[in-house]
Amino acid sequence: MNPSPSQPRRSRRAKIIGSVIAVLAMAGLGGLAWYLTHQSPASGPGAAPGAPSGPGGGGGGGRGGRGGGMATTVGVATAERTDIPVILDALGTVTAAATATVRPQVSGILQKIHFSEGQLVKAGQVMATIDPRPFEMALMQASGTRQRNEAQLDGARVTLERYRTLLAQDSIARQEVDTQAALVKQLQGTAMSDRAAEGVARLNLSYTQVKAPITGRVGLRVIDMGNLVGSGDANGIAVITQLAPIDVEFAVPQDRVPDLQGRIRDSASLAATAFDRTRTNSLAKGEFKALDNQVDVQTGTVRAKARFANGDQALFPSQFVNLRLELRTIKDAVVVPVTALRHGSTGDFVYVLNPAERTVAVRPVTRGQATVDKVEVKTGLKAGEQVITEGADRLKDGAKVTLPTDKPAAGAAGGRRRQREGTPK
Repeated sequence: MNPSPSQPRRSRRAKIIGSVIAVLAMAGLGGLAWYLTHQSPASGPGAAPGAPSGPGGGGGGGRGGRGGGMATTVGVATAERTDIPVILDALGTVTAAATATVRPQVSGILQKIHFSEGQLVKAGQVMATIDPRPFEMALMQASGTRQRNEAQLDGARVTLERYRTLLAQDSIARQEVDTQAALVKQLQGTAMSDRAAEGVARLNLSYTQVKAPITGRVGLRVIDMGNLVGSGDANGIAVITQLAPIDVEFAVPQDRVPDLQGRIRDSASLAATAFDRTRTNSLAKGEFKALDNQVDVQTGTVRAKARFANGDQALFPSQFVNLRLELRTIKDAVVVPVTALRHGSTGDFVYVLNPAERTVAVRPVTRGQATVDKVEVKTGLKAGEQVITEGADRLKDGAKVTLPTDKPAAGAAGGRRRQREGTPK
């Protein structure tokens, strides 16, 4: 049986109607999605009546916005008054206050050595002995010459006195008296030279006992017994390095020199502390000693020196240490944690907390001296005010915040509890 001509027309009409319904359904779903994604939180189901909606509303949902519904959790600290030290940190090198190479002052055979390598010696202590016999003979010879010439001088003086007596009796010519007086003066000069020669011989004999010129620690021995030594030896017998007191040389940036010079003019005693390379262990305590007289053009620094007693010998020559020099102390300074201070295009500022409203306000400040974890605020902040230390990168002026100690709202807690329990509401 052949189908009627009306069946193909009904089939085409059904297809057209189905396509239109599908297009309308897709358009409706798209509109619903746009509405859901662009809806303001303040206009959602549970929003308070009369709450403004849209991007310009006072209750806008921007994170941390002015009067926003989503508050940012932040950390706070209280500005406090305290004494803050003005510190100069520098890398220093330990240098001996004095170093001396022990050299003999006369030439001879090294007969004895009276020290051990690494020994602590005192100034004047005998360190070595040179064969003294040649110098003893020279001293005896000088003494004999002096005694002979002094005896001649005594005889010439006696003769002069006799001539003067005869001259008074007019029994001798004045010329003989004058000649004898000149001879006496000549012998006096000879005797003086002899005494000097004897003193040199005695001094050379004493130089056979080689003594330590300074107090300190002896280095490694560079010569052994039996060798011929002299004053011209470059290495000498040993090197003594003074360890107590000891100095630390460091560089002062030229921008900090005026502060340091001001304290020097005030004759202030500046405390210095030497730390190890990790800046955790204090090695020694001392005081500032001297400042150089010119700036190094290559580094822009001025050399300075601090002195340490070093009684326990914690510092060693050529050792690298971290030096901390305390220039002065600022009394009753307003300080905040370093993390509270922020820098903007207009300068430094902090976020000050309003505890009652749980909002923050931008406060321009002027920073001063800083330590490792604290910074001085010269202007713009009072002691006792609370500043934001954590989470400030998500804030702006007037933003709402919450503190870690704040309790969550009852409604929010109940909603989360219902979600965990799965109770339908």
